[in-house]
Amino acid sequence: MTDIQIKLAALWVALMLTYLLGDVLRIFAGDFKPGEIGGQPLSQGMLLGIAILMLIPIVMILLTLALPQPVNRWVNVIVAVFFFLFNLVGLPSYPSAYDKFLIVVGLVFNVIMVWVAWKWV
Repeated sequence: MTDIQIKLAALWVALMLTYLLGDVLRIFAGDFKPGEIGGQPLSQGMLLGIAILMLIPIVMILLTLALPQPVNRWVNVIVAVFFFLFNLVGLPSYPSAYDKFLIVVGLVFNVIMVWVAWKWV
């Protein structure tokens, strides 16, 4: 296992914890209505989609530690860019300053991931 793999896995852990911190703060702040997102009732399909989306950083920790270098590099770049774009698009929809701050922190983690993976030779 290389230092790069450990750095990338740590970045995925940091990203996942940042997302979880935002969720916990949203619960304590009362910034959500249980069973709804954006005023729409949550369906089982929506919950499954959210679960899959939030499972990706966890899977990326394992893949980063297990995949061989050439594949590992590209998987990290592609998935980090996906999360960067996904969160960038969603950023304006968050009304709270703490949410915007945490999303920006997550974007920074994504940029660092892409940079580290891209430079991995």
